[in-house]
Amino acid sequence: MKKDNPRHGGTRIIIYTDGAARGNPGPAGWASVLIDEKEIFEIGGASKHATNNQMELTAPIEALKYLKQKNTQGSPVEIFSDSKYVILGITEWIFNWQKNNWRNAAKKPVLNKELWEELYELSQKFKIKWTYVEGHMGNKYNERADEIATNFADGIKMKLRKEK
Repeated sequence: MKKDNPRHGGTRIIIYTDGAARGNPGPAGWASVLIDEKEIFEIGGASKHATNNQMELTAPIEALKYLKQKNTQGSPVEIFSDSKYVILGITEWIFNWQKNNWRNAAKKPVLNKELWEELYELSQKFKIKWTYVEGHMGNKYNERADEIATNFADGIKMKLRKEK
């Protein structure tokens, strides 16, 4: 990923994320495909025991951690996810959860609170547009993120595109 250019607001970065769990909970994986104007870079990981929602949240968290490490704060970022849980959670629900001491509409504790807090904190360092993309509908980057996440969940090693 190219470093941020403060004079021009930085390079626009597009990220496709996905998570997968076998058994839900069970062996799980996450993936992010990061795209800027010059390259495509892929990251992913596995967990021995997690839910699908935990992995759906982990994918954008890890992508934003990567961008922060690369000093791209301030760059415009668009994150695509096929998880309405992630998209609605970070763009709508989180504000009421914070206001209501991390209780949901049913007055129960919000699941995955620590992941939501981390995602929210990281997202404040970027100009993010969150976009829902329907899964398994032929979008090549969404399909690639799904392939990486499910392979990690299945314990299959695969070659990821690395930074140049």
